[in-house]
Amino acid sequence: MKLAAIAILLLASLTCAGWARATTLPDSCGDDKIKFDVKTENHQLPAPLTPPDGKALLVLIESENVPIGPFMHATIRFGMDGAWVGANNGNSYFTLSVDPGVHHLCASWQSDLVYKNYIDVTPFTAEPGQIYYFSAQVLVVSREEVTFALLPLNDDQGKFRLKACKFSTSKPKSV
Repeated sequence: MKLAAIAILLLASLTCAGWARATTLPDSCGDDKIKFDVKTENHQLPAPLTPPDGKALLVLIESENVPIGPFMHATIRFGMDGAWVGANNGNSYFTLSVDPGVHHLCASWQSDLVYKNYIDVTPFTAEPGQIYYFSAQVLVVSREEVTFALLPLNDDQGKFRLKACKFSTSKPKSV
């Protein structure tokens, strides 16, 4: 009986150790303890989008092909160069001006539940006067599978996706 209890405790501790490693975020993300409140608005930003002088404009989009449940949408946090820069909820977007140079993006599914470990990263090089579109895409949600990806979009894809998105604003939650 003691041997069975020890075996169960050993398996449980190994499982928990695996979960701890899985929640370690890449360097391009921010602190995992930071969560966001997100508000979306039905209006679009005035067209056309233009980067500030000497900077690039980053458009971060959440494309949710399927909701995660009835009246529930995923909240996706976006990080850049080691700090969270904002979040989206459902089909929404926000913009961010960035300095020229190499940057490292992160998208992380904000959840305390089963979808916590869905993270994707990608680098990009910003040039002054350019607009860069990235989409965190929730492609499939089921009991067996979640497909999540952070992908660069070309100008045509980015402009098209924005037509179906709400503008979002986010702020870190009080802890």
